[in-house]
Amino acid sequence: MNVLLVDDHPLILLALKTVIESMGEDVHVVVADCAEGARNAMRRKSNFDLVLLDLQLGDASGFDVLDEFRSAYPGLPVVVMSASDQSSDVVRSIDHGAMGFVPKRTSTEDLAQALRLVMAGGIYVPLLGPGLTFSTSPPVTPPSGLSRAEKLQRSQEAAAANPDAVPVTTLEDLPLTPRQSDVLALLLRGMPNKIIARELGVTPETVKDHVAAVLKVLGVNSRTQAVLAVGQMGQRDPTATFSTLRPTRS
Repeated sequence: MNVLLVDDHPLILLALKTVIESMGEDVHVVVADCAEGARNAMRRKSNFDLVLLDLQLGDASGFDVLDEFRSAYPGLPVVVMSASDQSSDVVRSIDHGAMGFVPKRTSTEDLAQALRLVMAGGIYVPLLGPGLTFSTSPPVTPPSGLSRAEKLQRSQEAAAANPDAVPVTTLEDLPLTPRQSDVLALLLRGMPNKIIARELGVTPETVKDHVAAVLKVLGVNSRTQAVLAVGQMGQRDPTATFSTLRPTRS
């Protein structure tokens, strides 16, 4: 795994490099201490698997660099690191296309978990309090042993009765159709509806309908909230896998 680590603080840069390389013999870290250094590293080396990006850089805003990288390298996952753990920064990072947000106070064990989760196709966000923009009320989970259609019906009925509740707690419990799972997988990667439609060979209107259904199942109101909700599920259940959220080709 080739990682680009971008941070303008020399001591933090060295410490993080040591921690990340300790994850395995096949982990190689390239460091950059500014936005321009990160751009040059990307131009020199095209096979990065992951970028860890600090929000506070001396020569640019981390959010601007995040936008730049997501536009230039849409398939490359970017994880934001920050001394801040304010929910507004988490939401903004995810909204700009980050695949994770790791506060710098995070333990080395949790950092390793976060990077593995992202590399497995997941989203990592810290377990924050009520500052998040979607409800963290006690979940309502459809009973086991039901078909997908029955789970979906029960979930929607529960959501209607308790609109502030997140209806499921794990990815495996999501009462989604296979196509809705495909849409969610691409939505988590920050793809707009037109690109999702092209990837899946369907119309943008069909994607719009699927996105609406996914948001309803998750009990949220926006794409950003959906990403955060799935990230919270991964945090609550570290054993959760994202294999069910891999797009399939028709």
